[in-house]
Amino acid sequence: QVQLVESGGGLVQPGGSLRLSCAASGSIFSINAMAWHRRAPGKQREPVAIITSSGSTIYPDSVKGRFTISRDNAKNEVYLQMNSLKPEDTAVYYCYAQVRKTDSGSYNNYWGQGTQVTVSS
Repeated sequence: QVQLVESGGGLVQPGGSLRLSCAASGSIFSINAMAWHRRAPGKQREPVAIITSSGSTIYPDSVKGRFTISRDNAKNEVYLQMNSLKPEDTAVYYCYAQVRKTDSGSYNNYWGQGTQVTVSS
């Protein structure tokens, strides 16, 4: 089995910063893309940052220049540095990873349980 565990969420004032972490563990041979998604109240889940195995990154315009995704392949961890936070960034943030369990297997999608980020004064 594969588990993704997020940490680092919490309450922060507008303009503040938070750093989310996600650790993947279990039966892991390799990890392809990793990402962070979020679901705000009353809205659908949306991607906020994607990072490939080689380190290429993609961001939507809503967070570009404010959020930075990074990963540590040796630790099977992914991070999200969030700066200049706005009230509209309030959401549950989910970690995502494409994981292959064996060298001959296919990649499957895994999600963390989510961590709450609240931006409010």
